[in-house]
Amino acid sequence: MNLKKMESMLEAVLFAAGEPCPIDRLSLALEIDELVLTQVLENLKAKYEENESGLRLLKLGTQYQLCTAIEYADEIRKVLEVKKNAPLSQAAFEVLAIIAYNQPVTKAFVEQIRGVDCSGVIATLCQKKLIEEKGRLELPGRPLIYATTPDFMRCFGISELSELPKIPEKDENSNENEKNSDNTENDLKLSVDENENLE
Repeated sequence: MNLKKMESMLEAVLFAAGEPCPIDRLSLALEIDELVLTQVLENLKAKYEENESGLRLLKLGTQYQLCTAIEYADEIRKVLEVKKNAPLSQAAFEVLAIIAYNQPVTKAFVEQIRGVDCSGVIATLCQKKLIEEKGRLELPGRPLIYATTPDFMRCFGISELSELPKIPEKDENSNENEKNSDNTENDLKLSVDENENLE
């Protein structure tokens, strides 16, 4: 199979899937070596970007997903008459940050840091598919543990959790870190608003 045909086949498969596809599953199903498949996908990803295509190929850890370019989000909403999702609240951003930087964590851990009940916020984040249940701890009561999802990485435009912004160190004699923290939070909010799920 030549390169052009392989790219076209992968494009069709990823379009039809409509969700992130693990590289190992693609390799097994299409009978293509993982290293070769990864290289073809990376070439396809670069082509979309170089040609300023309306499509983008996202890498989400060891998964790939075909999606639309973010700059056409408003036009897509107009055509599909999809209403913009409500932005996340301040509390939701705080809970999401705690989970993202400490995962997997229990609800009790999040509540200990925030000092308030977080049941509603966690339910909202699960509903938006930004976090998900990842099993239970082997402790009395067997509490649920939570972690971020591939949708979380897609919303923030990252392929690995290590790409999350670094947490600034606290400096009691300076307000500079507080300013940086506010700016980082605003950047993250903007990222979520711009990259929100259009489904």
